[in-house]
Amino acid sequence: QQQQRLAASCAAASASAHPPPQRGAAMGTPTRLVPPPPQDALEQGSLALTQQEEQVFATLLGCSSHFGMKTTLRVAGGWVRDKLLGRECKDVDVALDDMLGREFAERLCEFLELRGGADAARGVHVIQANPDQSKHLETATMRVHGLELDLVNLRSEKYAEDSRIPEMAFGTAEEDALRRDLTINALFYNINTRTVEDLTGRGIDDLRA
Repeated sequence: QQQQRLAASCAAASASAHPPPQRGAAMGTPTRLVPPPPQDALEQGSLALTQQEEQVFATLLGCSSHFGMKTTLRVAGGWVRDKLLGRECKDVDVALDDMLGREFAERLCEFLELRGGADAARGVHVIQANPDQSKHLETATMRVHGLELDLVNLRSEKYAEDSRIPEMAFGTAEEDALRRDLTINALFYNINTRTVEDLTGRGIDDLRA
């Protein structure tokens, strides 16, 4: 029921902006040019964003500001790595420092409704935590301005002596970075400050190597 309410809310916000495709229309996706990163991107910790990415991130920040949230929004993992290497990446994982992804998705849908459908969000889905299937934390997925987002809170993990399944909890950005498999996948892009964060202290060097 909760997923249905989220989906219905976002559908109402986006109906005018997303007419259904015409039968027989071409299904191909046009090629999007990706701005190359600055030559010294790895040194400056700066990224060149596409127009679509700028629009999505501005909408996320607008939602946070509208509701007076103190949330720091970070893009995590492979998207940051690929952007620093000048590659296009549509796998955008947004990590939140003070709330669940589902909670932010609810606020985002409400924000878009208040804007009268000027911005589009569709397809909200909440994936429940399921440790038995190696899914350790609830994730909300949604499409904003045509870009797929996964929304999840920052987390830390601990292992009991008699278990190989980690116990998940809210964590800091540093704890979340240090639990990741590779340093180059532990980089964050801080949407609030528009900077790359290398909290392991080794990700940029390993990416440069």
